[in-house]
Amino acid sequence: MRAVVVREYGGPDVLEVEELPDPEPEPDQLLVDVSVADVIYLDTMLRQGGAAEWGMPLPYVAGGAVAGTVRSVGPGVDGSWVGRRVVARSGTQGGYAERVTVPVETAYALPDDVADEDAAALSRDGVTALRLVEVTRVERGDRVIVNAATGGAGALIVQLLLARGAAVVGAARGERKLALVRELGAEAVDYSVPGWTDKAVAALGGLAPTVLLDGAGGTPGQEAFAVLGDGGRLVAYGAAGGFLEPDPEEVRRRRLEVQGITGAQLAPDGIRRLTAEAVQRRRAAEWAPVIKQRYPLERAADAHRGLEDRSAIGKTLLLA
Repeated sequence: MRAVVVREYGGPDVLEVEELPDPEPEPDQLLVDVSVADVIYLDTMLRQGGAAEWGMPLPYVAGGAVAGTVRSVGPGVDGSWVGRRVVARSGTQGGYAERVTVPVETAYALPDDVADEDAAALSRDGVTALRLVEVTRVERGDRVIVNAATGGAGALIVQLLLARGAAVVGAARGERKLALVRELGAEAVDYSVPGWTDKAVAALGGLAPTVLLDGAGGTPGQEAFAVLGDGGRLVAYGAAGGFLEPDPEEVRRRRLEVQGITGAQLAPDGIRRLTAEAVQRRRAAEWAPVIKQRYPLERAADAHRGLEDRSAIGKTLLLA
């Protein structure tokens, strides 16, 4: 099978397509013929060297979630899975390939009316969006700033917040991305323009936001944090500009609820629960992933470049 392998840490060019033996499913695993592999910013961080911190030895096959068809099952797994279309997580590696083994406990059988591309796009970003809104308890009347509102997760978060009745400002950079925020139905503000948080607060009726969902980090994250209302809730889920790390004393003084993405992580049963919800919301047309970039496995490096230089908009997928 073809797979995208990382043999050394570095830039996107270290991603190389190689021929590897087909993996064999172990107990409680499925072997999936991959049609679509999910691509998220975490994949680029691992490739740059973060994999070492996660205890992932080199070489490894990049990618962590897929949609496709079950080819075979491991010992102890019900044979009725064979031939079923699924969306599943492979962990932190293995997804950028023609075949991958996945734990059966993370697999969700897809209904006929949900496309593989949509399922793959929801596999991690959809679960993240649902979990962030769950832990911040957003409801009608909340005022929310979403930083990096046009990423794969950000675009889903905006849709989910609006459906809950929240007032939403989507912060992004450049007119292409701002146009998407408006298309999704939120107020759009360019966080690269000085004074952008004043415009964000004005768009929220002159009132401080009650929730900040920060997928940008760096300066935009710090600036948005500064205007979060006392008693507000924050989850920093992205780190393209460096992780947002609020001063603990300021957090206590302002009575803020602050979590990093690790605080919002889920056990396998929670992942499967939210995967099911993400797929059912797609079936009900309650939201839709914004898929703007599709690449073959051989262009995985281009997929990573688009995320790193921030030229990508919406969701990026690899087609196996």
